Amino acid sequence: MARAALGLGVRELAELTGITANTISRIENGSDAKQSTITAIRQALESAGVIFIPSNGNGPGVRLRDRQP
Repeated sequence: MARAALGLGVRELAELTGITANTISRIENGSDAKQSTITAIRQALESAGVIFIPSNGNGPGVRLRDRQP
């Protein structure tokens, strides 16, 4: 969801993180991942403007940071 909100393809996210596109696809399809892999993806998405919202009873979510004019 966060990747799509940014308009990034799997290959683009792979380039930003240094993780293979196949690994990203597997994670998106529900496979387990190392904590270091998850951290690298999260940091890349946050740097690109994603804000991760903790679970509040309706589950966790994401939103995009407001763009400065």
